[in-house]
Amino acid sequence: MKRITFVLVTICFCFVCSTVYGLWLGANKGTWPKNWPSELEPLREQSRTLTGPIISPLKYYEIPFTKREQFESAWPHILKVKSEGAPIILLRGPDKLASASINAGVRVRCPAEQKVDQPLPPGPLPGATNARDRWMLTTYIDLIVDGDIVDLNRIPLPADTPVIDMRFKDGSKK
Repeated sequence: MKRITFVLVTICFCFVCSTVYGLWLGANKGTWPKNWPSELEPLREQSRTLTGPIISPLKYYEIPFTKREQFESAWPHILKVKSEGAPIILLRGPDKLASASINAGVRVRCPAEQKVDQPLPPGPLPGATNARDRWMLTTYIDLIVDGDIVDLNRIPLPADTPVIDMRFKDGSKK
């Protein structure tokens, strides 16, 4: 009987831990800080905010676009929220994070709030090989490219910014 109880408790524990690890919190609008450029204010209602996964929470502000002109006028202001030295990561649209997909737009990834007693310097994490892990202490941009609304031939990419192209990470040329 003790063995069955132990097995059931272990299974429940693993189920709860895996559920908590994958839990995301969301808002169907942009809840980014008020100190971001005022030119981004009109985009709050079309945006989405995600926090997660719960085990190591980060903030994700997703701004999808359906009109090229709207994206191109917002792009210089979006660049202002990026941390100095942080990258722009190019992704192929549609791109999905936590159930919703973006065909064209941006996902601004922000670090989790740090505890005062454990400050970490903003910047790349030494030794991290995965691009997202390496830059998790900074605010960086995922640029979701569709070639029409978000067209790399029509927007400037800052010369002093690392650009990481992950559009063809699966090896295909779709």
